[in-house]
Amino acid sequence: MLLPGLLIGAIVALLFAVLMARVPSGPLAALWSALSGRNTHIASEGSVIERIQRLQRMETVVYNMDKIVTGEKDNPLLPDFIAGDRLLMVVHGQVVAGIDFTRLKNSDIKIQGKEIHVHLPNSQILITRLDNARTKVYSRNTGILVRVDPNLESQVRQEAEGELLQEAAVGGILNNARDNARVTVTSLLLGLGFEKIEVD
Repeated sequence: MLLPGLLIGAIVALLFAVLMARVPSGPLAALWSALSGRNTHIASEGSVIERIQRLQRMETVVYNMDKIVTGEKDNPLLPDFIAGDRLLMVVHGQVVAGIDFTRLKNSDIKIQGKEIHVHLPNSQILITRLDNARTKVYSRNTGILVRVDPNLESQVRQEAEGELLQEAAVGGILNNARDNARVTVTSLLLGLGFEKIEVD
C-alpha cells in the first residue's frame, strides 16, 4: 500500500506546482515564488544604465566588401603611354558599425513597474579598414617618360576606404547596427526581469 500512496502524493504535488506556476500574481504567486526560489528582481534606472554601459563600445555589424578601384595621373599635352600613370587595385575591406553605450544617459531610461523604455544612442561607424593581405595592385601602367609615383597607391587606398564607407552607408549599415543593438539590449533587460520592453 506504500507505493500507491507515494504515487498519489507525487501526482498531487505535480498538479499543485502546475497550478501555482500559472498564477500571475497575488498571495499564491508570492508563496510559490518563495517556495521555488524564483524571485523576479526589477532593477532601478541607475543599475540598468550601469549594466548596459558595461557593453561599452559595441560592434554590432560588420560589412565585408570587395571592390576594384583605379587611380591615374595624366598629362594634358601628352598621351598616357608617354606621360601617364595608371593603377588598378583589387580591394577587400571592412566597415564596422555599432553603438557606444557609454553615451547612455539617465534620461534615456524610463521604468514603471515591470515595464521599461530605453532610448539608445545613435549608431555610428566605428572602423573602416582595408585588409592589406587581400588588397593588391592588379596592374600598373606608367608612361615611358615618367617615374612611378610612390604616392599614387596610397591615394587609391584612401579613395577605396571612402568608397567602402559610402557603399556601407547606402546599404543601411547604421540601421542594421541599431537593430542588432536593440536585440542585444532587449535580451539583457529580459534577464533583469522586465516583462514589457521597448527599445528605440
